[in-house]
Amino acid sequence: MLKLFYTPGTCALASRIALEDARAEYDIVRVDFSKQEQRSPEYLRINPKGRVPALSTDKGILTETPAILVYIAQTFPEAELAPLDDPFAFAEMQAFNTYIASTVHVNHAHGRRGARWANEESSFADMKAKVPETMLGAMELIEFGMLEGPWVMGERYTVADPYLFTMSRWLEGDGVDIDRLPRIKDHLNRMSMLESVKRALADMQ
Repeated sequence: MLKLFYTPGTCALASRIALEDARAEYDIVRVDFSKQEQRSPEYLRINPKGRVPALSTDKGILTETPAILVYIAQTFPEAELAPLDDPFAFAEMQAFNTYIASTVHVNHAHGRRGARWANEESSFADMKAKVPETMLGAMELIEFGMLEGPWVMGERYTVADPYLFTMSRWLEGDGVDIDRLPRIKDHLNRMSMLESVKRALADMQ
């Protein structure tokens, strides 16, 4: 059975929603960051990166949200969570998810994980102060150029949608007024109404 290692408030939410969308059978294991469990020898044997999510499968462990989302979509094709029959559309979805992982999430992390990139406290403060600008800029690119609507890929819901939803939930904490992003706000509200999202959020707060 699949097993998702997660921490509340992290990007692991996207994978959890996708598992719910797929109606997969899976277990969840909470990794308590407040107790530094992500750095424990036990967890580092699961994910040497010391981060979440990690997905245990019958073939081994997967890490990195874009990879996990694609695995879920391909493992449960009947759920139609990706355009598996269209190589170009599939690549477009992957481009979107990669942008979330490589740019949007990194922008967010500069406000909370400054020690990954610098040593001086003054550098941490400078990075944190920049977050509202960089997050807004990244999300404006999605708002005006990447979000087709009503879902990321247009009329077809895909695993890109829970990933955008997860990032959108962080905007307020990053100092971004989501009212400046009406299409993303609509997407956030639309996602919030899905039963799969409600189930995922029930024990991942």
